[in-house]
Amino acid sequence: MSRLSHDELRELGLLYRQTAADLSAAREHRADARLARHLNHLLGRAHNLIYSGQPNRPRGIVSFYTRTFPQTFRATWQYSLAATVLFLIGAIVGSGVSLADPGFQRFMLGGPMMDTIERREMWTHGIVTIKPLASSAILTNNLSVAFAAFAMGVTAGLGTAWMMVLNGLLIGVVGTACFRAGLSLSLWSFVAPHGSLELPAIFIAGGAGLILGRGLLDPGMLPRREALAESGGLAIRLLLGVIPMLIIAGAIEGFISPVAVPPATKFVIGAAMLVLLVLYLTRAGRPSPSS
Repeated sequence: MSRLSHDELRELGLLYRQTAADLSAAREHRADARLARHLNHLLGRAHNLIYSGQPNRPRGIVSFYTRTFPQTFRATWQYSLAATVLFLIGAIVGSGVSLADPGFQRFMLGGPMMDTIERREMWTHGIVTIKPLASSAILTNNLSVAFAAFAMGVTAGLGTAWMMVLNGLLIGVVGTACFRAGLSLSLWSFVAPHGSLELPAIFIAGGAGLILGRGLLDPGMLPRREALAESGGLAIRLLLGVIPMLIIAGAIEGFISPVAVPPATKFVIGAAMLVLLVLYLTRAGRPSPSS
C-alpha cells in the first residue's frame, strides 16, 4: 500500500466500491454462486488492506511536508492565487479610501492606534520587552486566522473571500496611515521578515477555504457529499502544510521583526525567507531527473 501513488489509492477505493456492488448483484442469482464466492474472497482481502490501521510514523510526517504538501499546493495554486488577488483588492480599496477620507483610518484602526501613529511612534516597540509571550500570542492569532479562512469555506467560499478582502483592507489602511506619518520604512521593515512567510501562509489557507467552497458549489459529476469530501481532503492538506510556516513566522515576528537592527537587514531576511519558500513550494516533492 505504501508504494501506491495518490491516484492509485483513489482508483483502489473506486474499484473496491464497484466490486462490492458486483458482489451484491451476484448474490441475487444462485447461478452466480461461484462468482459471488470469488468476489467475497477478493473483497475480504482488499478490506484488510484498505481498513487496516497503520500507526503514524515520523517518516510519514516528513514525507507529508517534503512531498505531499508542496505537490498539493502546485496542483491547487490557482486557489491560493485567487485568495491573494482578493487580499490585494482589499489593500487597494483600503489605501484608496484612506487617501480620500483620512477619517476612515481612525474608524478602521481605532483612536489609540491612530494616536500612536500620528505621534510618529510604532506600536510594535512593546513586543521587544515580552518576546516569548508576544511570539506565543502572535502564533495563536495567526493560526486562528488561517483556520478561520479555511473553515469559512463552508459558506460556499463567501466567508473566506470576505476574510481575504478584510485583511487586505486593514493592511491598506495601516500602510496609508504610516505613509502619512512618515513611518513607511519602519512599518515595512517590521513586516518584511515575518510577512514573507505569514502572508503566503494566510493566502494558502484562504485558497483551502475556496477549494472547500468549490466542493459545495460545483460538485461536477460526483454527488455533492463526495465532492465535498474530496475538496475537503485537498483543503486540509493545505491547511496542515501552512502550520510550520506560521510557527516560524510567529517566532520571527516576536524575536526579530521588532528588534532595532538596520532596516536593510530585515529586508534581506524577508527576501531570503521568501526565496526559500518559493523554492520549497515549487521544487520539493518533484521526481529527481535520474528517476
